Parts: sequence; structure tokens; C-alpha cells
Amino acid sequence: MSKRLPWRRWLARSALAFILVPLALMLAFRFVPVPVTPLMLIRAVQGEGLQKDWVPLESIAPALAHAVIAAEDNRFCEQSLGFDFRALHGEIEDWWDGERPRGASTITMQTAKNLFLWPGRDPVRKVIEAWLTPQIALLWPKQRVMEVYLNIVEFGPGIYGAEAASRAFFNKPANALTRREAARLAAVLPSPLNWSAARPSGYVLRRASIIERRMGQLGPLLDCAR
Repeated sequence: MSKRLPWRRWLARSALAFILVPLALMLAFRFVPVPVTPLMLIRAVQGEGLQKDWVPLESIAPALAHAVIAAEDNRFCEQSLGFDFRALHGEIEDWWDGERPRGASTITMQTAKNLFLWPGRDPVRKVIEAWLTPQIALLWPKQRVMEVYLNIVEFGPGIYGAEAASRAFFNKPANALTRREAARLAAVLPSPLNWSAARPSGYVLRRASIIERRMGQLGPLLDCAR
């Protein structure tokens, strides 16, 4: 019995740390800028460098928030727990029918992943992401979720956040982005290491055009990002 107690104590402490450490960081990052993320460190070790410049949401053109909602998560402003349950239901139906899932990742889910986790699609990471997402959704207002997301998301090799991306690709601050430039930045998010907002392929330009058109159609679904 005495030999088992240290293991039980270690497991209990590990479980407590698993719960409390991310929670403490979420509470801190509700108010202070995020200094670095696991993905930034991983990419830096891989030799991609690290360009980032934290700016408040008010210093980012609203068009970029609208563009990422149009591209990544149309119902972002309506979600209460950070999940798009309609999209998740569609994912389950696709899986049941033997089809390839289309993806149901929300901006809040991507923020949780970018803030705390590593890249990849392994089940362990997805489970932890699902655990962290509702905590962020409950602790942060929508504007803070968007602010953190736009400051830490990867827009290109070694380029993180709206300000660094805007200066690297368009030679201007993020508050001067046009709708078209914002749409091009949002268009590369699914594959920022392979697609470029500065030298967009025909596919990226077509995707950006669709995003820009959708931005004008979402109406009240953009209310929380205005």
C-alpha cells in the first residue's frame, strides 16, 4: 500500500496541474498579451524564425476579423461554448456515411489549439482542445478571443499575427488593411506554410474572392467583430 501512495499522489498532482495551469494562463491571457506559443517555438526550432508584434484589436482593420469569420467560422458570434454544433453534427453524419469529414473547427477551438497545443490531428490533441475550448469561451468575451486569435495565428513561415503579416506581405500596419488584403490573409490560413498572401496562387485568389463576397453577405453574423 505504501508503495502505491506516491504514484497516486503523483497522478493526483498531475491531474490537478493539468486542470489548474491552463486555467491560470487563460485568466492571465484574458488581460495580458500572449508572449509566445508552442507552435511558435516549434517552428523556430525548425528554422523558420519568429516575427510577431502584438497589437490591440482596435489597431487591426475590422475587415480582417470579418474575413476570418467568413473563411473559418461563420457562426462565431452566435456560439456560447466555442463549438459549432451544427457543423459537428454534419461531421458525424459524413463519418457515418463513410465520407471524408469537412472540418468543424471554430475560431475559439483554433485559439485554444494555437495557445496551448502542438500542430497535428492526433486524437489526444483533439481531446485536449475540446476540453480547453469551452473554458476560453466562458472566460473571455468574443472580442478577446478574436484579439488573441489574430495576434497568434500563423500567416506564413515564421510570421504570426495580423501586424507582422500585414507588414511582411503588404508593407503596411494591420489597421490599414483593405477588404481584399484581409481576404487574402484569411484565404491562406488553412495552409500558411504552402500558400502565400503576398504571392497568391490562382486558387488562393479565387478563395479570397469568395471570402470577400461572403463578408458582404454575413450581416448580423459579424456583429461581435464590428
